[in-house]
Amino acid sequence: MSDNAQRGNVVLVHGGFVDGSGWQAVHEALKADGFRVAVVQNPTLSLEGDVAATHQVIDSLPGPVTLVGHSYGGVVITEAGNHPNVTALVYIAAFAPDKSESVNTLISDPPAGAPVPPILPPDEGFLFLDREQFADSFAGDLPRAQAEFMADSQVPWGVGALTGAVSQPAWRSKPSWYLVATDDRMIPPPAQLAMADRIGAQTVEVAASHSVYVSQPDAVADLIRQAARG
Repeated sequence: MSDNAQRGNVVLVHGGFVDGSGWQAVHEALKADGFRVAVVQNPTLSLEGDVAATHQVIDSLPGPVTLVGHSYGGVVITEAGNHPNVTALVYIAAFAPDKSESVNTLISDPPAGAPVPPILPPDEGFLFLDREQFADSFAGDLPRAQAEFMADSQVPWGVGALTGAVSQPAWRSKPSWYLVATDDRMIPPPAQLAMADRIGAQTVEVAASHSVYVSQPDAVADLIRQAARG
């Protein structure tokens, strides 16, 4: 048996407005530690489509999978995590919905005084963040040039993905871990803590922006290793 097979498999799922390339440093850290790692490139058109894309990646891997989601990716793993090969869920500054909840329902009542993400009005069924405000809201702890590149290379986020509701939350039957980004200006930290508590996750807090998986890859990889070990 190979070292990768002994360590297990990790599948990384990105959120809205970005693609899977932001996982590169986490991917490299886990591979160096002997994990087999795959990244899902969500179409981000619908929750159903993103779950199908995630299942396709899980099916391509031998053995148990630790499933990781950032931001909207948390909704995806909550549904996709019902796959029989998934043994643990890891939420990275992510939405963690219950049955019948969606991104839309989770953001409908933000905490008082919480920053408002600079989401522009829908354009032909897709959402973007205001480029001028992207850095401060999404990637405040990254080098300015890197944050500006992320703003200029945004992935259109389909409105349909925001309304996709979870039918069976996997965290009800599988162990969960949650990383709270305490300087997040996209998903308020109090909301992250409340979701982590509700799903009974083992929780860590990291002083980082919503892009914690890019700015603090070692902290993210450490939590994933804990989840993979069970």
